[in-house]
Amino acid sequence: MFLPSPQIYAVFARTRHFVYNNFMSSLPKPSSESTIYDNEWLYVASALFPITKGHAVVVWKKDMPDLHDLTDSEYDYLMEIVDITRDAILKTLNVEKVYLMYMDEAKQVHWHLIPRYNEQGFDVFTHEPKETHDFSLVPELKKAFLERLQTREIKLPKMF
Repeated sequence: MFLPSPQIYAVFARTRHFVYNNFMSSLPKPSSESTIYDNEWLYVASALFPITKGHAVVVWKKDMPDLHDLTDSEYDYLMEIVDITRDAILKTLNVEKVYLMYMDEAKQVHWHLIPRYNEQGFDVFTHEPKETHDFSLVPELKKAFLERLQTREIKLPKMF
C-alpha cells in the first residue's frame, strides 16, 4: 500500500485550499467601514447581522471547513487574534463577558464574539440577528485592537 509522504500531502492540501479560496468562498466580505483588522491570513469585522451591539467576527481567509484543518501555527495565530478581539470588545464596551461562538455550518473557520449585556447565561442567543449598516463602534474597536496587538508577540503562520 502506498502512503504519500508528508511533503506530498502538504502540496495537495495547499492546492486544495488555493482552489477553495479562489473559487468556493461563501462568507460575505466585510465592507471597509466594518473592518477592524485585516491581513493576508484573516480579518476581524463588525458582524453584518449582529445579535447584540459590538458583535464581531474573526474570519480565516483561506477556505478552511473546520478548525482541525488548520496547522498548529495557524490555529495558534487565529486564537491569539480572537483573544485580542475579545480584549478590544471588553475595553471598548465595558462589558463583563464576551461569548465566543464557533459553528462550522458555514464550512468556513470563523468565530463570533458576542458581548453580553446584563443578561443571564445564554439569553443573549435569543436575540434575532438583524442586518446593520451602523459601524460607528469600529473606529474605537480598531484603536483598542491595535493597542492590544502591539503589546503581544504573535508568531505569524508560515505561508503556503
